[in-house]
Amino acid sequence: MIDADNVDLVVPPGTPRTIIREIALNFEVEMVTVTRPLNYANMVNEERELIAFRGRPEAVKKVEMFLLEKLREFIDS
Repeated sequence: MIDADNVDLVVPPGTPRTIIREIALNFEVEMVTVTRPLNYANMVNEERELIAFRGRPEAVKKVEMFLLEKLREFIDS
Protein backbone atom coordinates (compact mmCIF):
# COMPACT_ATOMS: atom_id res chain seq x y z
CA MET A 1 0.00 0.00 0.00
CA ILE A 2 1.52 3.32 -1.05
CA ASP A 3 1.18 5.98 1.58
CA ALA A 4 2.55 9.54 1.46
CA ASP A 5 4.12 8.96 4.89
CA ASN A 6 6.05 5.86 3.78
CA VAL A 7 9.39 5.67 2.02
CA ASP A 8 11.16 2.86 0.15
CA LEU A 9 14.66 1.47 0.60
CA VAL A 10 15.72 -0.53 -2.46
CA VAL A 11 17.77 -3.61 -1.57
CA PRO A 12 21.00 -3.75 -3.57
CA PRO A 13 21.02 -6.67 -6.03
CA GLY A 14 23.16 -9.48 -4.64
CA THR A 15 22.26 -8.87 -0.99
CA PRO A 16 22.33 -12.22 0.83
CA ARG A 17 18.90 -13.70 1.52
CA THR A 18 19.81 -14.17 5.19
CA ILE A 19 20.12 -10.40 5.64
CA ILE A 20 16.86 -9.72 3.79
CA ARG A 21 15.06 -12.29 5.91
CA GLU A 22 16.46 -10.91 9.16
CA ILE A 23 15.23 -7.42 8.26
CA ALA A 24 11.79 -8.68 7.21
CA LEU A 25 11.36 -10.52 10.52
CA ASN A 26 12.79 -7.92 12.91
CA PHE A 27 11.81 -4.47 11.63
CA GLU A 28 8.47 -2.77 11.14
CA VAL A 29 8.70 -2.56 7.36
CA GLU A 30 6.91 -4.23 4.49
CA MET A 31 8.70 -6.06 1.68
CA VAL A 32 7.57 -4.82 -1.73
CA THR A 33 8.78 -4.91 -5.30
CA VAL A 34 9.54 -1.75 -7.23
CA THR A 35 10.55 -1.16 -10.82
CA ARG A 36 13.62 1.02 -11.29
CA PRO A 37 15.88 1.81 -14.25
CA LEU A 38 19.40 0.42 -13.93
CA ASN A 39 22.43 2.03 -15.53
CA TYR A 40 25.63 0.00 -15.58
CA ALA A 41 27.77 -1.94 -17.99
CA ASN A 42 25.66 -2.52 -21.12
CA MET A 43 22.35 -1.67 -19.40
CA VAL A 44 21.16 1.87 -19.99
CA ASN A 45 17.80 2.72 -18.42
CA GLU A 46 16.81 -0.92 -18.55
CA GLU A 47 14.01 -1.38 -16.03
CA ARG A 48 14.23 -4.17 -13.48
CA GLU A 49 11.95 -5.31 -10.70
CA LEU A 50 13.78 -5.00 -7.38
CA ILE A 51 13.03 -5.80 -3.74
CA ALA A 52 12.49 -2.87 -1.40
CA PHE A 53 11.51 -2.29 2.20
CA ARG A 54 8.68 0.18 2.70
CA GLY A 55 7.79 1.91 5.94
CA ARG A 56 7.87 5.05 8.02
CA PRO A 57 11.04 7.11 7.55
CA GLU A 58 12.30 6.33 11.09
CA ALA A 59 11.92 2.57 10.58
CA VAL A 60 13.47 2.64 7.11
CA LYS A 61 16.45 4.63 8.44
CA LYS A 62 17.05 1.90 11.05
CA VAL A 63 16.82 -0.74 8.32
CA GLU A 64 19.29 1.20 6.18
CA MET A 65 21.83 1.40 9.01
CA PHE A 66 21.39 -2.31 9.82
CA LEU A 67 21.64 -3.31 6.15
CA LEU A 68 24.86 -1.35 5.64
CA GLU A 69 26.39 -2.84 8.78
CA LYS A 70 25.48 -6.39 7.73
CA LEU A 71 26.76 -5.86 4.17
CA ARG A 72 30.08 -4.56 5.52
CA GLU A 73 30.35 -7.65 7.75
CA PHE A 74 29.53 -9.90 4.78
CA ILE A 75 32.11 -8.22 2.54
CA ASP A 76 34.82 -8.33 5.23
CA SER A 77 34.28 -12.02 6.00
